[in-house]
Amino acid sequence: MTVRRLLLAGALCALAPALPAAAQDTPAASDANAAAPREIDPQVKAKTMTGTFGGERITYTATIGETVLEAKDGKPEAVIVTTSYVKTPRDASRPVFFLFNGGPGSGSVWLQMGAFGPKRVAIPSDARDDGAPPYPLVDNPASLLDVADLVFIDPPGTGFSYLTEGTDPEKYYGLTEDAEAVAAVIRRWLNDNGRWNSPKFLGGESYGTTRTATVVNELEGSTFNDVGLNGLILISTILDFAAREPTPGNEMAYIVTLPNMATAAWYHGKVEAPSAPAIAEEARRFAIGPFAAALLKGQDLPAAERAAVRAELSRLTGLSEEYLDYADLRVTAPRFYKELLRDRRLTIGRLDSRYTGSDYDNAGEYPDNDPSFYGIDAGYTAAINSWTRETLGFETDREYQAIGRDPGRQWNWSLEGQGRNAYLNVAPYIGRALRENSGLAVFAAQGWYDFATPFFGAEYSLNRTGIPQDRIEWHYYDAGHMMYVRDEDRAKLSDDIRAFIRKQQ
Repeated sequence: MTVRRLLLAGALCALAPALPAAAQDTPAASDANAAAPREIDPQVKAKTMTGTFGGERITYTATIGETVLEAKDGKPEAVIVTTSYVKTPRDASRPVFFLFNGGPGSGSVWLQMGAFGPKRVAIPSDARDDGAPPYPLVDNPASLLDVADLVFIDPPGTGFSYLTEGTDPEKYYGLTEDAEAVAAVIRRWLNDNGRWNSPKFLGGESYGTTRTATVVNELEGSTFNDVGLNGLILISTILDFAAREPTPGNEMAYIVTLPNMATAAWYHGKVEAPSAPAIAEEARRFAIGPFAAALLKGQDLPAAERAAVRAELSRLTGLSEEYLDYADLRVTAPRFYKELLRDRRLTIGRLDSRYTGSDYDNAGEYPDNDPSFYGIDAGYTAAINSWTRETLGFETDREYQAIGRDPGRQWNWSLEGQGRNAYLNVAPYIGRALRENSGLAVFAAQGWYDFATPFFGAEYSLNRTGIPQDRIEWHYYDAGHMMYVRDEDRAKLSDDIRAFIRKQQ
């Protein structure tokens, strides 16, 4: 694919005249992410603003713009929207941090409006739901603009980004295909902003950590246009998918989620321990030791050993020995969400097990929904639309896809001949990048209460052969998948990453 030049050099580093909305916002032919025009002039909107970040007063240019990816014959195939925040005047010696969210199919709204953008949406910090609008959009002193320029990327099918009519989704919706598109956008942004020799950081959340691994493979694994990086920032890491799939016979799924069950049970008063880190460490040792040995013995597990493991499993998880016996010591995460607080007629969250919800009835095996998602999503959706449309002036009739369905439904999970259900593991890409770039380091952030990307699973995936351990930093937070929803952890996450960026320049 080729990339049409998007941003023109100028005093604001990223300014170009915008096409009238009527010419650029052709309604979707079949779905919210499709558009028909053969020729597309990219829309770019920019504003100069000021704010205080990390205690420093910063003037910056906020730019939301479209990058058009074309086929070899010049036909526009995808329009990818980036939102960048660049300190003015431009300083090419400053680091630039490229960010995206996960899904696949998730827009960058979560990291942009929740953690690192200059503005954030104010939602409850104590695991209560966000209620009804209005949702305050407030200054975000935790933004990283004092240490790096920020570029938020919405891959095709997420945010306002879309595939043009007639484009085959198979060209963009997949592990490698998505990475190629994101890498192309990053290279174009470096070209257009004169930032090839700036320190560079790449990172994401959830599937965004998977994308980080595949994109670093595209950027640093390429011999024709190599892009060196200083740091990878992984927030709620998922690299080894097989380790968390509870398919029959895969015992690792139960091993890596056990520590999460212990921290959730501790938080809700079902087990006793001095702290979440303390119960997590107890559970880690038991999970990789007696519990793993018991599961691997299968039906040869002696009765006495089974009884001892069942008793300790009950102590760590807060579940009854009877329930554990019925489950043959193998409790899936969805069953745990429903069972832990059944006596209180409550369920717990998947993204953040601090959250609780009430189901239609209390008799089911699985929760009706995830209270840690429906408890925050409305506030974020309102914030990103208000900020991009009303403040930055982006003009479009397309809906912002906070969680776009099309990419996930059509995603190609195969990688070098390995399908997702066979054994999908992108951690070796990070190992290779670390081995071949002595200046690269990894920052890994995990929440104690995150079942979507369990912390023990993340630790396991980055502790395998071929991955240097001396340049991986681990940081833990007293919240879940999106630890930044908690005020104290948003500040801690920001300070931790700020220190990491300064160290890696």
